[in-house]
Amino acid sequence: MATNAVSIFNDVIGPVMRGPSSSHCAAALRIGRLARDLMQGCIGSVLVEYSAGGSLATTHESQGSDMGLFGGLMGWDAADGRLPESDRLIAEAGIEVDTAITDEDFPHPNTYRLTLRNPRGTHVVTAVSTGGGMIEVIRIDGWDVSICGDCYETLVIVAGRGDELRAVLMQHSEAADGRVHESPDGQLVELRTREAVAPDRLASLARPFNARSISTLAPVLPVLSGGDADLPFRTCDEMLAFDAERHLAFWELAACYESVRGGVSADRVVARMTDIVRTLRVSVRDGVRGTDYGDRILGHQCGVFRDRMDNGALLDGGALNRILLYVTALMEVKSSMGVIVAAPTAGACAALPAACLGYSDTLGLGDDDVAKAMLAGGVVGMFIASRSTFAAEVAGCQAECGAASGMAAAALVSLAGGTVNQGVAAASMALQNSLGMVCDPVASRVEVPCLGKNAMAAANAFACANMALADYDPVIPLDEVIETMDRVGRSLPRELRCTALGGLSITPTSHAVEQRLARGRR
Repeated sequence: MATNAVSIFNDVIGPVMRGPSSSHCAAALRIGRLARDLMQGCIGSVLVEYSAGGSLATTHESQGSDMGLFGGLMGWDAADGRLPESDRLIAEAGIEVDTAITDEDFPHPNTYRLTLRNPRGTHVVTAVSTGGGMIEVIRIDGWDVSICGDCYETLVIVAGRGDELRAVLMQHSEAADGRVHESPDGQLVELRTREAVAPDRLASLARPFNARSISTLAPVLPVLSGGDADLPFRTCDEMLAFDAERHLAFWELAACYESVRGGVSADRVVARMTDIVRTLRVSVRDGVRGTDYGDRILGHQCGVFRDRMDNGALLDGGALNRILLYVTALMEVKSSMGVIVAAPTAGACAALPAACLGYSDTLGLGDDDVAKAMLAGGVVGMFIASRSTFAAEVAGCQAECGAASGMAAAALVSLAGGTVNQGVAAASMALQNSLGMVCDPVASRVEVPCLGKNAMAAANAFACANMALADYDPVIPLDEVIETMDRVGRSLPRELRCTALGGLSITPTSHAVEQRLARGRR
């Protein structure tokens, strides 16, 4: 598996997307876009295979894998408004799609194997969705590769002399990395660059080596690779040591990390997060106004919550009630195929943004303050992504809503003017409270109990932030809690890790709801 350093904007907060699940919709779209580039934009047919023992066999249709993959094969963005119509539009585009469930064991529960054909030839691509919209292409036509979509990948197939071709390409393209992959059918020369190499230049350089094919895969992530060796820290303990004599704010530490990781200024990091906050404000507004979508379980509920909150008909929760309103609004937008931001996933998209926006609106703070709080939460997410996973298929809902709760707790401390140590303590306590959460979406829709788990994650974050601001002792350091979270999550039975085979997903009511929704689609 790839070991590129985590980026807050690649791995933790983002993508901006539509659909119920980032590990299904956004990840599948990114895989589709890379596959489209491999076919040089010309696809006649594609066979999509899922393992019967994985999570996608039972969820690829209802959780948006098909929708995202089709959009990617047509070259769309993850927030494209046409995505809900992708099954119809891909057929109109002349691309024949077949889906098969195989008994073959794949290396990851979220594995896609695509056999793509056009008049010029056939390619077979195996890729995995690793959580939160992140992906890795692990095999192309018999060659083991590791392509994560964070740079331009040029692939040249030759019969031999791959090392010589690699040296030529590295010399003339300012490549960050170059590799040669062997197989009985020849050699695959892989070139990784931050800028695209002109096609005519590539053809000229490869001509003496009798290249059989040349493909360039464009990046699908917002932050390109580079700068990893100089990162100021990778773990929480390292961050605290880095800050020992600097005494920076939590968001400043996040900006310092991400500016090195992404090769941009700290001001640009804050500006990028501010843009995300503005997108989230629109999503909250749209959710409160009301959303409508046929293939969903829950209707518009947050409008009633808002009215009763304003009329004093709810328990007096102060800022927490506004946070719960925003949680519901964001989840309803997600379920209506509106634009949301995975934070760290689409299934857990509401806890962190709603906590930051709800609390800041209660205090009358601005988007810049929210962006800085989101960065503080983002660096906690970076620690989690570096040591564990955001994939519920791997570690249950603690990897999604649990992680979001830890991130939100640190963000709330930051908004309240707390110290870095208090933010770390809040994150540790929130994660401790989330260990062992199962993933069991009713009717394979990311709505029930996902709405309640996002609300619980935000409320847990609120409580832990206040406890940390009162200097409660978390006892277990954050790094150790993250390691424990990973171990506990991977110990959960497969049926309780987002497979629609356990928990609430197999109740009679869940089956009845699924049948009702299926009738509605026909």
